[in-house]
Parts: sequence; C-alpha cells; structure tokens
Amino acid sequence: MGTHVLSLRIETELYESLRRHAERRGMNVQDYIVQTLIREDFDERFKVSVDESERLSAAFGSATLRQ
Repeated sequence: MGTHVLSLRIETELYESLRRHAERRGMNVQDYIVQTLIREDFDERFKVSVDESERLSAAFGSATLRQ
C-alpha cells in the first residue's frame, strides 16, 4: 500500500480545536485526523453491512440465516 500527501488549508479556530482534541488523546493533529477518518470509514462500512444483513433477513426470513 502506497502513501499520498494531502494538504489542507483550514481556519485557525478549527485547527486549534483539532489540536486540543488530538492532545487529549496524546496524538499530533495529523494522526488524529487520520484516525478519525479511519473510524468514520469503518462506521459507515459497518452500518452498510448491518443494513444489508437486515435486508437479507427480511427477504429470506430469519430462520434461513440461523441454520
């Protein structure tokens, strides 16, 4: 897996807020943002999986999935 550089221009107030959140977790701002993005991506993928499981359960009946 390769890496890429992403440069952002953000307002000072937002940066300071991010810095404070990162400090509370013992992280720098860059690591904090990356971890937040990873967590958000996981949460979104998990929700899609749950929704799909519920859709399949409704379509095929819950007894079929428990076999």
